[in-house]
Amino acid sequence: MDILITGILLGGTYALIAMGLNLQYGVARIMNLANGEMLVAGAFAAFWTYTAGQVSPILAILFVAPLAFLVNWIIYRIILMPLIKRAKNQGQLEVDSILATFGMGFAFVGIMVATFGAEYFSYDYLGDGILIIGSTFALNRIIAFAAAVIICGLLYLWLYWSRPGTAVRAVAVNPQAAGLVGINVLRVSALAFALGGSLTAVGGSLISTFLTLDASIGVLFTMKALIIVIMGGVGDVRGVIVAALILGLAETAVATLIDPGLTLAAAYLIFILVLLFRPQGLFGKPTS
Repeated sequence: MDILITGILLGGTYALIAMGLNLQYGVARIMNLANGEMLVAGAFAAFWTYTAGQVSPILAILFVAPLAFLVNWIIYRIILMPLIKRAKNQGQLEVDSILATFGMGFAFVGIMVATFGAEYFSYDYLGDGILIIGSTFALNRIIAFAAAVIICGLLYLWLYWSRPGTAVRAVAVNPQAAGLVGINVLRVSALAFALGGSLTAVGGSLISTFLTLDASIGVLFTMKALIIVIMGGVGDVRGVIVAALILGLAETAVATLIDPGLTLAAAYLIFILVLLFRPQGLFGKPTS
């Protein structure tokens, strides 16, 4: 039971992080390899606001989310837009965006090291235990999970019950057809990319309440988000949530029953199995 609850708590936060990359890749068609660095930036912001100003990391989300949205919007318009306009096909855009965001990730790491230093950082926030079904779990993990559930729920409602959300889903399914019915594809893609980066930064703020991080750890979260997106199906919200829970449960089980050092190996194994046997994702249909 401990493994189940801990895995679900971890998977819920993973879902929020992967949802950001899912929007960026599924809608904007940008494979953002700097996604993890945006997460660490959000964690640094929460850490700074809490240690310097004694502001709750949960309240810090109100500052982190719009700032991350603005930063990602600028990145899309200034750095990625020229790549989109010159790309002759989707394949060229994916290659160019991978190379551009790969280098951008290193730039972010350098900026964060210069600003905050290269040391690990953590802080004590609501680390008290709470009893659930006979076992004790950290309150900060429960709050992070609850916040992730609320944010993912609001995102789902926005995507399926609002006109902008419908436009985002239309571009994710078929950008060419969306353009033919009057949707501004570039504007919607910029919105999705910025919103995805904002979700990732918020996920970093939540994770910082119970994990020890440093400026160079972003690549690890990029890899996990990529595994979840591919496992769940690119552009599929339901699939991302289920895949995140599966990864959280798998990592928790391996760490508890075998060795904590093998959690990354377990994630890679899941990634390989998905690519071999279910490349279209959990809810996707095989391409003909």
